[in-house]
This record gives sequence, structure tokens and C-alpha cells, in this order.
Amino acid sequence: MTSPLSVSPSPGGTRLRSIDALRGLVIVIMLLDHVRETFFLHHQVGDPMDVAATPPDLFFSRLLAHLCAPVFVFLTGLSAWLYGAKAGGRAAAAAFLAKRGAFLVVLEVTVVNFAWTFQFPPSVVYLQVIWVIGLSMLALAALLWLPRAALIAVGVVLVAGHNALDGLHFAVGEAMHVPWAVLHDRGWIVLDDGLRLRTSYPLLPWIGVIALGFAAGPWFQADVPPATRLRRLVGVGLAAVAGFVALRAFNGYGQAQPWVAQDDALHTAMSFLNITKYPPSLMFLLLTLGLGLCLLALIERASSAAWVRVLCVFGAAPMFFYLLHLYVLKGLYLAGESLWGLNQGRYFGVPDMAGVWLIAALLALALYWPVRGFGRLKARRRDIAWLKYL
Repeated sequence: MTSPLSVSPSPGGTRLRSIDALRGLVIVIMLLDHVRETFFLHHQVGDPMDVAATPPDLFFSRLLAHLCAPVFVFLTGLSAWLYGAKAGGRAAAAAFLAKRGAFLVVLEVTVVNFAWTFQFPPSVVYLQVIWVIGLSMLALAALLWLPRAALIAVGVVLVAGHNALDGLHFAVGEAMHVPWAVLHDRGWIVLDDGLRLRTSYPLLPWIGVIALGFAAGPWFQADVPPATRLRRLVGVGLAAVAGFVALRAFNGYGQAQPWVAQDDALHTAMSFLNITKYPPSLMFLLLTLGLGLCLLALIERASSAAWVRVLCVFGAAPMFFYLLHLYVLKGLYLAGESLWGLNQGRYFGVPDMAGVWLIAALLALALYWPVRGFGRLKARRRDIAWLKYL
């Protein structure tokens, strides 16, 4: 049987620019969404998004952000394959995944949660994307020992099959309430001391996404011609998008909330694209991962372009960017509130989405330089082991 890593590795010591650039693109989009969550609190978006009550500019800005988590988790799996191919195989990849996964789980419940709440000790801990990436890495550390075909099967079953479990729920006090809240049923876990945990990102489908990312690793080995890799990326990406359109058109399996015709074409399109992220439905993952694969192919074709090099700066130090932008946003919000008071009801914020986009663009420009400096430090000081976790 062939293991996922029994292939010739990509050239050692090099980073694939397209992967870094796509990672950089989605974290810049994430910045936009987090600016919205900071300075547009007076007009929050629920899940699923309310088409009737949500302005189109807010709806499509939020929809754009749907790309972030699926693409980032998929690239985490792909990067794990590349790391193992360079570092010596499955054992090296599994060890790195286990250590980094545990690190991310701890980081989420401490440094990241404090950035969102500014409470210590906290009364609520939000188990969000860093948490689920960490747990997915721990799961992949065990799954990567499977043959590649079996790993693909596990990924497909988890991504495509988890919606069959949507009707399964466990009440508070039942033995399965806590594990099911972590795995699939987004909800609250109340601890004995009154601390509440919010499982914002149920785990089960994300394990499938990271497994599929790892299984895509052989497409990037050295002896695969670039044209072949591009055909695979575009072919699978377009097939996933076509699958989304077909299933969604008939309100088929994979999305609990049906789309319905609205008063105009724009709002009908919004209803069609209103897909569930928590947990990510099959239709959500078909659309976002399909577009992500097509973007990866596009970026690889344009790998020498200046905008790709800029995105690589953000993608080469993603965790540093993530932590830095959270604390910068919190500091800006508190400073604005202190200087100008509450100007949007109970919140300090901007009056429209144009202001959100402007703040995000200015912040991306401002954060480029410290992120580039850290990325260069990370590349230069490979003797400092902890730097590779950021």
C-alpha cells in the first residue's frame, strides 16, 4: 500500500510561492472581516445571514470572508505534506502536527481569546478558528499514516457526510453533550466554576478538509509538471463549484436552509449564496474550496507578478499577522472609544461598509512592514525553533 508521503519531495529549502500568496490573500480578507466585527458591531451579521435584513454590501463582504477558514485549513494540510516531504516523511510530519496543533489549542484559549474579550480571568472562552486548526492538526497527525486513498476517502466522507448528522442533538447533562458540541453541534459548554465555552467552529468537517489538503500534497512534488498540477487544481476546483450549483439549484442535500426566489435578481442571488458556515455545510465547502483551488491555480500562473510577491509577505508569517492584527484592532477600538465616545448606539464604529473597507486597506498597508520584518527574521534564524510555529 502507498502512504501519502511515499513520493519524491519538492525541492528542499524552498517555499511554494503560490501557497504563501493564497494564504496571504485569505488572511488579508480575514482582516476585512475582523475590521467589520470591530467597527461595525452595530450591524452584526448572524448565521445564516438574513437576506431580507442585510444590505448587499455587508452581505457580500461577509460572503467573501467565507473563503478564509476553508482555504486556510486546506493549505494547512497541504503544507504539512510539504513539511514531511522535506523533513523526512510521515514521522516528521506527524510530530510537527502534534506539537503545533497542541500549541494552537493553548494559544486560542489564552492569547487569542484575551484579544477578543480583554477579560482576565475570562467568563467566556470562544473556541474559534485557531482552536479548530489545532485540533484538526492533531487529528491529521494520526490520519496521515493511512494510505493516500484511504485518507481521501476519510476526507470525502467527513466533508460530504457530516450534514447527515445535522438532526442529532444531545441535551445538557447527557454524556454526549460536550463531545458532540465540540465535534458537530455548535453550542455552549458550561463548566462547574461558571466559565462558559462557545464551540464556534465544530470540528468534524474541518478534519475532512485538512485531510484532503494533505492528500493533495503529491500534486506539488518535484516531478509533477506545472501544467499537470494546474489542470488538476482547475479541474477539481471547477467540479466542486459545479457540484455546489447543481445541489443548490434543487435545494438538495448539503444545506439545511433552502434558497427561495426574492423580489429582484440581486436578492435572489443572495439567497442562493446564503450557505452555512457553523458547522460548514457541504455546499459551503464545495463553493469555497472549489474557488480556493481555482485561485491557487491563478496565483501559480501569475507567480512572478508584484501583487503575488506582496501577498507572499503576509502568507509567510500568518500566525504573527493573526495575533498582531487582533491586538492592533482592539487597541484602535479602545482608543477611538476613548477619544470620540460611542457614535453608533452602544458602539464606536463607522457608519457604512465603505469605512470598513477603508480601515482594512489602511491596516493591511500598515501591517505589511512589521510582518515582512518578522518573516525575514523567521527565514534568517532557523536556529530559533519556536519561530517556525508563527
